Amino acid sequence: MLKKIILKIYLVWSVFNFSIIMTLSLPLIVLPIVLLGEKKGGPIAYFFLKCWGFLFGVCSGIRFKTLNRSDIPPNQAFVYVCNHNSYLDSPAFVLAIPGQFRPLGKVEMKKIPIFGWIYPYVVIMVDRNSLESKRRSMRQLKEKLAEGISVFIFPEGKMNQSPDTLLSFQDGAFRIAIETQTPIMPMVILNSRKLMPRYEFQPHPGTIYTKFLTPVETNGLKLADLPQLKEQVKIMMKEAIEQAEL
Repeated sequence: MLKKIILKIYLVWSVFNFSIIMTLSLPLIVLPIVLLGEKKGGPIAYFFLKCWGFLFGVCSGIRFKTLNRSDIPPNQAFVYVCNHNSYLDSPAFVLAIPGQFRPLGKVEMKKIPIFGWIYPYVVIMVDRNSLESKRRSMRQLKEKLAEGISVFIFPEGKMNQSPDTLLSFQDGAFRIAIETQTPIMPMVILNSRKLMPRYEFQPHPGTIYTKFLTPVETNGLKLADLPQLKEQVKIMMKEAIEQAEL
């Protein structure tokens, strides 16, 4: 009984922290892009987005630790792909990936109060029920890569609520990587499901680990190689998750 009361208090505290920090971060993230444009304002906006993630973690008792970030080649654009188990994955990958990047995110997230006001400025949105929206988001992702800006995609396409380590991977991230000849950077987020399962809106304090794996080159690959590339990356991520010692 006492544990349930403490967890409910912690939930209220975490939601309060999220709301206040996000509200204070709103102008710092949005205004640089509005006033300076995405090219000049993007790096500033992402700096403050990372500040939001850091402060949220500190105030909520959640530590975000990154493994192997120093192995990432500087000034190299990647197609980052990652597993997805929890709402806590968002601050985890924001803090882990160096510099600015553009994640692909579902348009429904715009409905979240406060967060939804920032969302369109830092995310390439896609309506999964619209073919035209999917095509437009693919074009936007390719444009960012052409500008030397990395992109981030959950290849499972949705949050994993199953007991399986990973869901089936969709083609999008791998198609973009092949068509733009951009290397893929697989990464895995560990322990976020334990701290906040998708089906249970109840966060817990603890540590979330984000681990970068070995980059996968796409030079010379054609679309016919997509199934093999997708399977190669999935095996890498699955093994990293299952072999993790936390």
